[in-house]
Amino acid sequence: MGQYHDIDDILAEEELVPAVFLEAVNGVGLFESNDTNRVEPRSKVELPFWLASELHLRHATSVTIPPCFGKKTQEEIGADGADVDLRSRCSYFYELGCKIVQLINEKTIGSLLLVAFQTRYKEVLIKAHTSASALAPKYLSLLTKEETKLYEAAKSSTEAFKTWRMGGPRFQKASVLGRKRKPIGE
Repeated sequence: MGQYHDIDDILAEEELVPAVFLEAVNGVGLFESNDTNRVEPRSKVELPFWLASELHLRHATSVTIPPCFGKKTQEEIGADGADVDLRSRCSYFYELGCKIVQLINEKTIGSLLLVAFQTRYKEVLIKAHTSASALAPKYLSLLTKEETKLYEAAKSSTEAFKTWRMGGPRFQKASVLGRKRKPIGE
């Protein structure tokens, strides 16, 4: 479980992951057509990550690698990671990837996350510092939530630097410095 009050963490844990039930389970209500609400052993289902991880820790399910981290994605990121549409595969690609790695100890996902971030990080910063506003919506539609935050931070940093360089306030007085202390004896 991640940060309790972080909406992005909550939404990342809502992403569906494939799981296989290892034993029969009653009362889970996964299938609407099933009147008994019973899941048989070796049933393959997609569960939200938060539920799949809890069931995995209790040895009731086996979590498998989600398709967004599969061979196709690995090959595309290996070929040209900067132009892969990760948002359509998983909006929280990096955050879910880190959680999956901790859960199932799949080493290929960790290296995939590293390669993807290294190749895309540079491109995100270049686009944030140089691209025109008209190009931004098309490019932003390819980025995950984490990369979008990074892009927006870099964009605002660039704008603040330009404002400063073009004659903005050179020094800013800290609000703490404006207050005076009361003498000790009074």
